[in-house]
Amino acid sequence: MDANPRTKSGFDHRQARRAGTAAFVGTAIEWYDFYIYATAAALVFGPLFFPESDRMVGIAAAFATYAVGFFVRPLGAIIFGHIGDRFGRRPSLVITLLAMGLATVLVGVLPTYDQVGVWAPVLLLALRVVQGLAVGGEWGGAVLMAVEHAPEKHKTFYGGFPQLGNSAGALAATGIFSVLSVQGDDFLIDGGWRIPFLLSMPLILLGFWVRYRLEESPVFDQSRDDQPQQLPLTYALKTNWHPMLLGIGMAGVSTGGYYIVTSFATAYATDPAVGLSETLVLNALAAAAFVEFVTTLAIAWLGDRYGRKRVVMIGVLGSGALIVPQFLTLGGGSVWAIFAAFIAMRLAMTATYAPVATVMAQMFRPQARYTSMSLSNGIAAAIWGGLGPVTATWLYVQTGTIWSVIVLFLGMVAVSAVCLHLAPQHIDPAPDAGERRDVNDESAELGV
Repeated sequence: MDANPRTKSGFDHRQARRAGTAAFVGTAIEWYDFYIYATAAALVFGPLFFPESDRMVGIAAAFATYAVGFFVRPLGAIIFGHIGDRFGRRPSLVITLLAMGLATVLVGVLPTYDQVGVWAPVLLLALRVVQGLAVGGEWGGAVLMAVEHAPEKHKTFYGGFPQLGNSAGALAATGIFSVLSVQGDDFLIDGGWRIPFLLSMPLILLGFWVRYRLEESPVFDQSRDDQPQQLPLTYALKTNWHPMLLGIGMAGVSTGGYYIVTSFATAYATDPAVGLSETLVLNALAAAAFVEFVTTLAIAWLGDRYGRKRVVMIGVLGSGALIVPQFLTLGGGSVWAIFAAFIAMRLAMTATYAPVATVMAQMFRPQARYTSMSLSNGIAAAIWGGLGPVTATWLYVQTGTIWSVIVLFLGMVAVSAVCLHLAPQHIDPAPDAGERRDVNDESAELGV
């Protein structure tokens, strides 16, 4: 690399690295908070907060509370998208981090149903709403800080840093629950489940320090005078409705499918009808999360090299091919086959996820981009992520066969593939450079 890290296009690699690192740290912490809730919902929230049900119905109720966090994401996208488009990406990111952290720590000290009755699930629901609002504004801002600092030919790589935070958060969440589960089911139920939530406090302080020191996005600074006078939400709905719809459909596998092969798979595999131990499943998930963690940036780099949409498409179709062996292995495979199935599926999921942040960001022009991107992702999370585990659980309970869940997953694959194919891509002007040019052919955009 040259001594001067600023490229001919005017973007600065040094600032891009700092922005990418800050996006990774903050996003890892927020997704850690999010995933410990998901894991607890699959393992302990049913009997602790919804004890008057049989096991699978209790899990479905816990997943329904979990889903509320997805349903309020669009509102979080509107609130924090407005802040991010009007006042800057950085203040929005600081607020979301603090809100998520406070809600997570409070979950760790909640009384259970046996202690306060119906107030336990009510309080759990309220804190889940706060988590959902924060995540609704978090992801878009973190992605934009990383992508908007990056040179055009390296945007997908730097856009992989906030995606890397997802796998780091998942790895930490599943890893700590895996360690705790070694103590036995009674240990988790009797209070061990609180430990991962309380550990969030020092992580939040670290994330706040990192994000508060970050410089504002150069694309936002340059386009500040071009921001629409009307509300960002109004502008987004009037101008960006078509790519927003494509973004919602495009996220079927990377969002909804992801939770089916992680959260739902955990509940399915540990159901007495299947009979796998919690420790085995959590260890397999931890191994898969580690593989995702070490491959995310490499796969994002492939997006710059061969085309980001092309890499995502390979992941979408690959996950569709792997879903049958994934669940059939859980129903009767060896330990090594179960580990291999989880890892192979996670690699395919990483291909759908690592480059998709940049794909989504570049579907919109800078004007109201934060709102447009966050709202599209938030609605996708509500539809695909929020309803995915609940629908999968309902289908499994009603039909008694995992094939109904497999068909649901393949439907997500079909919708994602079509919307991804139609998704436009735009190129940001360099700082103090000329007008933006639009491209629909990604190979032309990347010069390959």
